[in-house]
This record gives sequence, structure tokens and C-alpha cells, in this order.
Amino acid sequence: MADKVEFELVSPEKLLVSQPVDMVVVPGGEGNFGVLAGHAPMITTVRPGVIDIFEGDRVVDRIFVAGGFAEVTETRCTVLAEQATNLNELDRAAVEQEVKDVGEDVEDAKSDSERAVAEGRLAVARAKLEAITGTTAH
Repeated sequence: MADKVEFELVSPEKLLVSQPVDMVVVPGGEGNFGVLAGHAPMITTVRPGVIDIFEGDRVVDRIFVAGGFAEVTETRCTVLAEQATNLNELDRAAVEQEVKDVGEDVEDAKSDSERAVAEGRLAVARAKLEAITGTTAH
């Protein structure tokens, strides 16, 4: 077990993942980072993107997260995500519609605070679309 890291992914609704893995790659606020057993301790923000879970040298699961925080120790990586959805459960047409609808919300915002909230939602929706398509959404 010394060559594994315990990975936990928690959303406000539930504990989504709790298992030993060979490596996990997390979309950190400053860029993606990989966690292996023996990683230096750190706490960081998580930006909207995809967490890749590795067994050996292959990805066994991909989960979209809408942001949050990650805590890493030598033996554990815990991600507290605002939202989390298995990538294969996302529907491209629905996400494309979400990008369109939220884009309209940004345009229709009546105050700076409304606009800021809508822009945050738009960034998450675009990140979802990028995760599904593998390309940058504009």
C-alpha cells in the first residue's frame, strides 16, 4: 500500500470516491498537478476541470469538478469539490445548451454582482464543454 495514495473526492451531496490509487491528477488553481504516494503536503484551490484517476499507467476514471479545494499529504489526496460529475455522464448537447443559456444570463445581467455570478457559471459550463470535446470552448 506504500506505493498507493488514498484518494477522496467529496461534493456537497456525498462522498463520491474513496479508494487507493496509483496517481491522481487534479486541475489546480495554478495548473494541473499529479499526486503520488510521498507527495509534499499542500493545500490549493481547484479550478473547473477534470480529475484523472490512474491505476498503473492508465486512466481508469475521469471526473469533472466545478472547482473547490484540495488537501494533499504524503499518503492522501482529498478534493472538496463544489460539483462533481463523472465525465461519461455529461451530455454534450445539454452542456452546449447550458453554455448558450448562461451566456445569455451574462448579457442580461442587471448588476455587476449578477454579472459576476453568471460569468462564474459560464466559466464552469465552458470548462465542462472543453472536458467533453477536448477543445477550448469560446
